[in-house]
Amino acid sequence: MVPKAKKEAPAALKAEAKAKTLKAKKAVLKAIHSHKKKKIRTSLTFRRPNTLQLWRQPKYPQKSTPKRNKLDHYAIIKFPLTTESAMKKIEDSNTLCSLWMSRPTSISSNRP
Repeated sequence: MVPKAKKEAPAALKAEAKAKTLKAKKAVLKAIHSHKKKKIRTSLTFRRPNTLQLWRQPKYPQKSTPKRNKLDHYAIIKFPLTTESAMKKIEDSNTLCSLWMSRPTSISSNRP
């Protein structure tokens, strides 16, 4: 009786293994592998696919302080002129004379 028991055990294992392989085969055929077609190439040149390019997430700012506007209201007109001719113009024609920035970059500041 002991030899019969030995023969029965491997047969049960074989049947179980066969069922497992059939199940795996069915799963493979059901998945993508069964109905995958070969891609038709229409051009000879390989075009690299555009991958996702994420924005930067900096841990700290690139500059310690924000950029200052050098052309503010106070930078264009520097200071009033106090020369003899300027003082005469102020007295005679009631006109203020002042020294301006040599070359302001803004067009709006050049307007009279």
